Amino acid sequence: MINFETSPERYKHWRLGIDGAVATLSMDVQEDETLAEGYKLKLNSYDLGVDIELADAVQRLRFEHPEVRCVVVKSLKPRIFCAGANIYMLGTSSHAFKVNFCKFTNETRCAIEDASLHSGQRYVAALNGTASGGGYELAIACDEIYLVDDGNSAVSLPEVPLLGVLPGTGGLTRLVDKRKVRRDRADVFSTLAEGLKTKRAEEWGLIDGGFPTSRFDEGVAARRKRS
Repeated sequence: MINFETSPERYKHWRLGIDGAVATLSMDVQEDETLAEGYKLKLNSYDLGVDIELADAVQRLRFEHPEVRCVVVKSLKPRIFCAGANIYMLGTSSHAFKVNFCKFTNETRCAIEDASLHSGQRYVAALNGTASGGGYELAIACDEIYLVDDGNSAVSLPEVPLLGVLPGTGGLTRLVDKRKVRRDRADVFSTLAEGLKTKRAEEWGLIDGGFPTSRFDEGVAARRKRS
């Protein structure tokens, strides 16, 4: 039986820190802490257990810490933000589970947007490395996205070229309706398995800016204060 009740001191995959009006949600997925057997959560990929914790953190920030005005979502893994939903987990799941998993995941992203819209808690995604699939979908649920400009990191929605399916948690909808990315660019972007790196991603409106590795944290902090 899956337990949806958790709290920050019981989190296995996230670290929640609060410093006055700023909160930090740090993703550090533990490979072996899965809800089922048969897969490992490598590269900050996630299963339902990871998202249960995220959903809990979003609601606690909104209702227990209304003083928080900005939430920075980051990764504690070097050179990787999030690889998205774990494909081995999905491959061993029933159709009904996969459908409801995607619904729950998208509802968590919607909760982030609702907290921003109605409670004034702005979310900033600080991508210290590649964000692909559901990892990028998590980022575009935030108000602002900043990607490290290290010549390697990229954002992508590789579901179509790699798996033959559309992004499962609102990726294309948020690109076009929320970030106002041109539809032709959104179409091309969703066919590029390798995604787009910082400069082109900013030009296309996929992110809000980028900073070199040496001053990434400093740059994000400066933009955070401005927002």
